[in-house]
Amino acid sequence: MKKTLSIMLALLLVFGVLFMAACKKTESGDTQDEGDQQSQGGTDLSSLAGTYDITVWVSELDGVKELTEQQIDAFEAANPGIVINATVEGVSEGESATQMITSVEDGADIFCFAQDQLARLVMAGALNMLGEATSATVTELNDAGAVAAASVGGSLYCFPLTSDNGYFMFYDKSVISEDHIDSLEDIIADCEAAGRMFSMELEGSAWYNAGFFFATGCESTWTTDLDGNFTNVTDTFNSDAGLVALKGMQIILKSSAYNNSSAHADFAAAIPSAVVISGTWGTSIAQEALGENFAAADLPSFTVDGQTYHIGSFSGNKLLGVKPQTDATKAAVLQQLALYLTNEECQLQRFESFGWGPSNLSAQQNETVQNDIALSALAEQSAFAIPQGQIHGSWWDIAKVYATSAKTATTDDELWAALSQYESAIQGLFTMSEEVLNAFTVIGDINGDGWTQDLPMVQQDDGSWITTEAYELVAGNEFKVRQGLSWDVAYGTDGNNYVVETAGTYFIKLTIEGEVGTVELVPAD
Repeated sequence: MKKTLSIMLALLLVFGVLFMAACKKTESGDTQDEGDQQSQGGTDLSSLAGTYDITVWVSELDGVKELTEQQIDAFEAANPGIVINATVEGVSEGESATQMITSVEDGADIFCFAQDQLARLVMAGALNMLGEATSATVTELNDAGAVAAASVGGSLYCFPLTSDNGYFMFYDKSVISEDHIDSLEDIIADCEAAGRMFSMELEGSAWYNAGFFFATGCESTWTTDLDGNFTNVTDTFNSDAGLVALKGMQIILKSSAYNNSSAHADFAAAIPSAVVISGTWGTSIAQEALGENFAAADLPSFTVDGQTYHIGSFSGNKLLGVKPQTDATKAAVLQQLALYLTNEECQLQRFESFGWGPSNLSAQQNETVQNDIALSALAEQSAFAIPQGQIHGSWWDIAKVYATSAKTATTDDELWAALSQYESAIQGLFTMSEEVLNAFTVIGDINGDGWTQDLPMVQQDDGSWITTEAYELVAGNEFKVRQGLSWDVAYGTDGNNYVVETAGTYFIKLTIEGEVGTVELVPAD
């Protein structure tokens, strides 16, 4: 899922990675060399013949698992003698990194993840650095931004999968005229006049609302030590520029057209949206709902006190990583398979099936890709986008609260109070006690809360954790148990949220055995 890695972090990562690479050279060098020799030898991988049992984690979106299985079959067909017994599982790009870091040994052999997780994965030893020849191939085939996103300290650690992890504006052109798409105020007026909604997930996601702060020149730059621990943040949200950002946000928040959502399905809702701020992953849903009125553009500008600001955004890439292996031949096969899964043909297949934007340069030149309305809008927005980097896991919860405050605020003093509270909260992340850092809490849509409040847990004599009180849960409630008020260590069900099946009053319990955490509901009776 940002321009948030500072120069200091970049330097730290350079020296840290070079140090780790030197320490691991003997073990990793053989693996990388074997894979490279096959790359230099063309498509003949006969020396790697054998049967390999592997686990692959891909996006949980419908159809991705099945397409990946077909692509693995195609790799086998192109390389007789190599048999891949692959277990392909759907795991979100953010959750896969957390699971890999929690237990590299139990993690997937090949896994997809968002670029902001790269530094954490490298520090955890969860990625096998690409060899020299493979790195040269990946660099030649993919756009520079994607190659940079897959690199740490000048070395490639994974394979670019997409160049499309950002957001822009989908809209109904029968409601929003082309003359208005550059003005947030005009767009809101069009929505209100038509009795249609403007969907933007301002209160539910810092990923979206941060775009207003980027528009006014604010930054939130996080630094870590060589162990990946956050040591400092340079954040200018609590500033005059931040005040302007919240006033711009209020143009949407205080409108009768405002809908706190990023769902493409909003175009077909009971009260349909005329605008949805989201990304390429739901393009087909928006197209089906809008038909000939489907359109997309970069984000608009807003005006505060006579000055105009273009709404910014986060940008990023999906990446494909290979876990280090003790078997050098298997490692070489995994490297070749990852190279295949990210080649021009496979990226075009994902574009055709899911609308994912290719990082492969040849795929980007494909006529159909270049004529894609959504990807063209994303490309326009890229000029105002901030690359997504490493951010403290608790920031995402802290940074979405000021939007709700801005929604109800009627004075500048109230907006300043929201910004001050935000700054205090992020600075407090560096002064948390060991007790808080090690404790587990529950967060979710319990008691009507929208994932903003952590519910306390206490540790029992057997080492398990349980909530301090029982909660009345309804079927469909979702939550997770997390440690240290962050998402670095979090448990639900199979990497996803825990979903309540049967209504009742329950304590929530977490049992950890080794690296595996099990969440369960304990009836209060």
